[in-house]
Amino acid sequence: EGNPYTWWVGKANEKHYYWGGSGPGIQKCACGIERNCTDPKYYCNCDADYKQWRKDTGMLSYKEHLPVSQIVVGDVDRPGSEAKVSVGPVRCQGDRNYWNAASFVTSSSYLHFSTFQGETSADISFYFKTSASDGVFLENLGNTDFIKLELKSATEVSFSFDVGNGPVEIVVRSPNQLNDDQWHRVNAERNVKQASLQVDQLPLEVRKAPTEGHTRLELYSQLYVGAAGGQRGFLGCIRSLRMNGVTLDLEERAKVTPGVKPGCSGHCTSYGMYCANGGKCVEKYNGYSCDCSRTAYDGPFCIKDVGAFFEEGVWLRYNFHSPGTSMKDLVSRTLLSSPDTETTEPDLNLNKEELSFSFSTTKSPCVLLYLSSYTQDFMAVLVKPSGNLQIRYSLGGTKEPYNIDVDHRNMANGQPHTVNITRNGRDIVLQLDHYPPTSYSLPTASDIQFNSPKALFLGKVIEIGKIDQDIYKYNTPGFTGCLSRVQFNQIAPLKAALRPTNVSSHVHIQGELVESNCGASPLTIPPMSAATDPWHLDSASADFPYNGQAIGDGVNRNSAIIGGVIAVVIFTILCTLVFLIRYMFRHKGTYHTNEAKGAESAESADAAIMNNDPNFTETIDESKKEWLI
Repeated sequence: EGNPYTWWVGKANEKHYYWGGSGPGIQKCACGIERNCTDPKYYCNCDADYKQWRKDTGMLSYKEHLPVSQIVVGDVDRPGSEAKVSVGPVRCQGDRNYWNAASFVTSSSYLHFSTFQGETSADISFYFKTSASDGVFLENLGNTDFIKLELKSATEVSFSFDVGNGPVEIVVRSPNQLNDDQWHRVNAERNVKQASLQVDQLPLEVRKAPTEGHTRLELYSQLYVGAAGGQRGFLGCIRSLRMNGVTLDLEERAKVTPGVKPGCSGHCTSYGMYCANGGKCVEKYNGYSCDCSRTAYDGPFCIKDVGAFFEEGVWLRYNFHSPGTSMKDLVSRTLLSSPDTETTEPDLNLNKEELSFSFSTTKSPCVLLYLSSYTQDFMAVLVKPSGNLQIRYSLGGTKEPYNIDVDHRNMANGQPHTVNITRNGRDIVLQLDHYPPTSYSLPTASDIQFNSPKALFLGKVIEIGKIDQDIYKYNTPGFTGCLSRVQFNQIAPLKAALRPTNVSSHVHIQGELVESNCGASPLTIPPMSAATDPWHLDSASADFPYNGQAIGDGVNRNSAIIGGVIAVVIFTILCTLVFLIRYMFRHKGTYHTNEAKGAESAESADAAIMNNDPNFTETIDESKKEWLI
């Protein structure tokens, strides 16, 4: 019926039906253009539907549509029908001078070159991109003559000059914003007959030269690129600046000029690693920023957990398609590969999932997270009555769901815990907190596709249809505690609920959801290796007295408080003993003095000691020793 079964999606998230060797708008492959397809009734070799393998191949070279973000292949469910697809690398080539660029990071920064020699003819071309609304691209002055190109407003580019007959200005007005941080081309020409200006593919603006008067452009000053004459300079990037066929080396001059940097990027190259947790680094002219929109985090570096406290009975549902969206509109959109994370196809079959979140609770049992479908498939993360964690998969093919039980740790201890689950086909990897990941595998009889995901629930499951019996029991009265940084593939449902975005319409909340970071996992210290850990036990079954949360910032606050109290008590006891000993020996010295013999005949007690005690010297020394204590 003319609707292709197969297409690819390009840069702007648009579907394209042409293939290598063909062009935009032409629903053909290379053999259809060259008229040598296997079956002349069709325009692609693969449409022949022969029992032998056929191939269509070629280069996709329309840059505005590249790169390829995904390919959708249909009509492969019939017996004996197969398809193989491969996408080669993106390859770029061109003139190095085409990308000779400089970034002007302040409105007062500029580059200077020798005087432009354009007495009778001038041909100037360059590319620019900016987010500023105005600024001077370049200017060269004479006594009264001048030539200047500038961005007059967000939609206007001006070319002005004076050869002695008075100023002339040509303005091109764009219907679209020119300060959209995209590349725009400017081409300005002037000769003895006329002058012209063109921006991008907009109509050429032409001004005829007067039949009489001056024709020579006499300039004396240096050529200034970026600013001049105290006017507001250009803020942004300029590249491939050609003056009468000569490309100016902006990069080399920018290396030795303050306020100007060579090239139009570099901040993300140097500092992009600071955008954590999947945040995307965005170039700025005087720095960079982190785009956290596709993460479950917030803040300037995408490291701030976005979480909430769930009271008993509060729950959240995230629908994988917008309310009112028809099935037809959802065709071809995928949860994993589509740049548009707002929607997903209800009858999509997922072969892999990535789920991560952190939580804290003291009540069990409860349902932390539940993923429903339009079929009987589901996935659930539960806290059992014992406080242990359980991950439950039901993908079809088996009578009972596949359960992963983490029985050796109590997760309902009020401490924040981190859960990371990754499934790729039959293989499942689970990581809790900072402990090493553990691998599991679905049974051989189990399906490996999660069919038709419908909605994601947090806190409680309110779903139509049959629900697993254990989940039904754990569902009452509901989760009480904190959930934080919940992310399923490229979807952050909790963040969508707490931060108004274009996907907030997918979220439904029952009850009052209070934002809180109480479920955020503290910074943890990785466990030491067995070779370097002096407390490592060889026995794998050894029981540890404490299975709580890892020490935050290297210090357990409760332990620190208890240790401090004990230290104070010990110090107090020691001080008391010292004073008692000191008092006892002072009292002992007085006793010996009172008992000295010959006190009656001596002039004083000291004299009695000196006359009658042969050990006087030793007594004094010992007394001093005791006294100094």
